[in-house]
Amino acid sequence: MDGTLLRGTATIELARQLGQLEVGEEIERQWGEGSISDNDFWLKLLEICENASEADLKAAFDNAPWMDGIGQTFADIKARGEDVIVISQSPTFFVKGLRLLGAAETHGSTVEIGQPLGNSATLMPMVKVTITGSALAARNLSPADCIVYGDSSSDMELFRTFPNSVAVNATPALASLAATRYVGTDIREAYALGRQLISRTTKQQLAQGSANS
Repeated sequence: MDGTLLRGTATIELARQLGQLEVGEEIERQWGEGSISDNDFWLKLLEICENASEADLKAAFDNAPWMDGIGQTFADIKARGEDVIVISQSPTFFVKGLRLLGAAETHGSTVEIGQPLGNSATLMPMVKVTITGSALAARNLSPADCIVYGDSSSDMELFRTFPNSVAVNATPALASLAATRYVGTDIREAYALGRQLISRTTKQQLAQGSANS
């Protein structure tokens, strides 16, 4: 979600809404440098959000700098009888807001305001692969029927596992693994590239079937 659907991070947007932007920026900096652990990061975020109301959380979500066209993209996917599944390392309580925009499922790090923090709260990269695989199995779909989108190191295992991958404003390392790449602010354009990958795969399967018949 962060960097792919959201032009920024959930932590920064929550801190901004709650009047603690500098604190949010500092813990993002420390985490990026590796000077604090994942759990320390979450504990500091929970301190920022300690007194947040539902209205505060909704405002942080609504005012965040989302990519353009999310609602239209999710609606098109749903109209085709397909599902959007959002898997993010951001907190569950923030990620779930995307269900209101049409996501069939949302998965985030197990971080909830007012709840104890577990020892392994962060949704790890391989868990993204596991969740995606389970979603495909539940729908009797193959890896070739799926398009994965991502932007950073936490998506690298996804891109190594699933062939139809779209790097969105991605780091160079992730972009090098992607089947195609998008740079911009409109998710509809990235989505169009993903649909082209599916179309190409279908044509290749039909051609291979014809050659083997």
